[in-house]
Amino acid sequence: MEHLVTSSQQLSKVLKGIRGELGLTQEQLGARIGFPQKEVSHMEHRVHKTRVERLFQLLSALDCEMVIRPRPLPEDSEW
Repeated sequence: MEHLVTSSQQLSKVLKGIRGELGLTQEQLGARIGFPQKEVSHMEHRVHKTRVERLFQLLSALDCEMVIRPRPLPEDSEW
């Protein structure tokens, strides 16, 4: 399933949701990448303060990837 994320608040919710869908606790997820449970909690609640490298480690542990693409133009655009 894909998730459209346009803010750090949405990203936090998506990360927590994916972890839940996988049936993982914060401690179990952290153990996959050597993070303490407290750091996983911090990332889920304050992802905007997370280093990019740490975010990619977390995404990898969730077996996810990030896609960056331009926003589509509105249909009424003259371009």
